[in-house]
Amino acid sequence: MIPLTTSAIALVANALTLSDFEALHADLQPDPGETWRTIPWETSLLRAQEQAARERKPLFIWAMDGHPLGCT
Repeated sequence: MIPLTTSAIALVANALTLSDFEALHADLQPDPGETWRTIPWETSLLRAQEQAARERKPLFIWAMDGHPLGCT
């Protein structure tokens, strides 16, 4: 990743209006009806393991290392 200089950041900031930002922000929001949003994700591994054992279901673990946007 190429670091931005202060002048490059100022140039980008001046080129982006508030209405441009709001439109871009709205376009980048995930659809609330996407299937993955309907899954009752559990953030505690211990609670997930207990629930899986209680319901006799497999446990799906999604684990990653690094920056969530791949900027490592």
